Amino acid sequence: MQIGFVGLGKMGGNMVRRIRRDSDHEVVGFNIDADVTEGLAGETGMVAADSLEDMIGRLDKPRNVWLMIPSGAPTQDTIQQLYELLDEGDLIIDGGNSRWTDSAANGAAAQQRGIEFMDVGTSGGVWGLEVGYCMMVGGSDEAVSRLSPILDVLAPPDGWGHMGNWGAGHYVKMVHNGVEYGIMQAYAEGFELMHASDYGLDMAKIANLWMQGSVVRSWLLELAANAFEQEGSDLTGIRGWVADSGEGRWTVFDSIDKSVPAPVITAALFARFASRQDESYAAKVNAALRNQFGGHAVEREKAT
Repeated sequence: MQIGFVGLGKMGGNMVRRIRRDSDHEVVGFNIDADVTEGLAGETGMVAADSLEDMIGRLDKPRNVWLMIPSGAPTQDTIQQLYELLDEGDLIIDGGNSRWTDSAANGAAAQQRGIEFMDVGTSGGVWGLEVGYCMMVGGSDEAVSRLSPILDVLAPPDGWGHMGNWGAGHYVKMVHNGVEYGIMQAYAEGFELMHASDYGLDMAKIANLWMQGSVVRSWLLELAANAFEQEGSDLTGIRGWVADSGEGRWTVFDSIDKSVPAPVITAALFARFASRQDESYAAKVNAALRNQFGGHAVEREKAT
């Protein structure tokens, strides 16, 4: 089978490596950085393209084009370009972290042009090259059947599933990431509590112990053990600044729209916001109020 790949970064590049290493499928790849494209081609035998147009020209009809690029404008702009380059029967696969509503709209717009569309929520990170990617798939039965040889290579056994029509894959991936926020925050709070104890606890030792039959064992806990082993229990040198890439927010918005209580996921998202504050304005208001009603002392910022 032949497939085009747009976006050859950490995720896309490793997906190409896995396809080329574990199958005889042909990959035609394009990255905005030509050096990345050429380097991966030399490493894997992937066919290098120097533009979207060049990549499309190197693919046999019906073409299959997989996007692994940032969500939002980069993905939407690329899809619009592909509408002008592709023909009826060709297939676009969005494997990034697009919002499910965008994918549902993209599927309908593609159908009007006679083009197939699939959204593939992809989980696995940098480890996917070795262990495979968990993939949540949205699209028509025909498109999914057509792409299944590629999905079978990228995923571990039973590691991909057809969730429904356009947008369903990215919807399930969105909720997956919201759950991930909550699990990570619970681990973070537990380890902080233990770190603050008087026992001088070894966090790596505890994380590894909890992996042995404990009801809280998980891959994320295994990764926590790795982090503590590499950085030490104090995590010296790592700032407590945590980004969010959108899926947690979308999960909370959707829970509000559906009146579904999601307090853990919501609190975990807000904890990420709090991690980025050098100084909390809300905490200043609290301190000022305690001073006003109770005469409690406040700490003043040092003059510079």
